[in-house]
Amino acid sequence: MADVHDTATRSRNMAAIRGKDTKPELRIRRALHSLGFRYRLHARDLPGKPDLVFPRYGAVVFINGCFWHQHDCHLFRWPGTRVDFWQEKIGKNVASDERNIKALEALGWRIAIVWECALKGRTRLPDNQPVQLLAEWLSSAEKRLTIRGN
Repeated sequence: MADVHDTATRSRNMAAIRGKDTKPELRIRRALHSLGFRYRLHARDLPGKPDLVFPRYGAVVFINGCFWHQHDCHLFRWPGTRVDFWQEKIGKNVASDERNIKALEALGWRIAIVWECALKGRTRLPDNQPVQLLAEWLSSAEKRLTIRGN
C-alpha cells in the first residue's frame, strides 16, 4: 500500500512543476516588457519552444532551471533515490537542449540562455543585471548569450 501512496504523491509533486510561466520567467518577461521589448511566448513552431521569441531581433531566450537542465552550479544536485531514472530523464533534457539550439542556429536565430542561478540562490546577480544584459544583447549583433550566477 505504501508504494501506491508514494507513487501517487510523486506524481502529484511532478505535476506541480511548471514548464512555463515560472517565477524566473515571469520576472524576466515583466522587466523586458517594461523596457519596451515585445515578444512571443513559447512558440510551438520553433525547436525547443523558446520561452521568449523576439522576431524583430531574430532572437530567442530560454530561461532554464538548473536542476532540469543539469547546470554546473550549486542549484544542481543529483537526487539520492531513483538515480537511474533521474540520469535518464535529465540526460534526455540536455540532449534535447543541444539539438534544439543547433536547429535554431541553423534557422538563423540568435540564442540566449538565462540560468536559474543568475536569478536566485547564493550566486544570483544583482536584481537588474540579468535583464540589462539581455536588453544589451538584444540590441547587439552577438549570436549567443549565457547568463549564469557568479
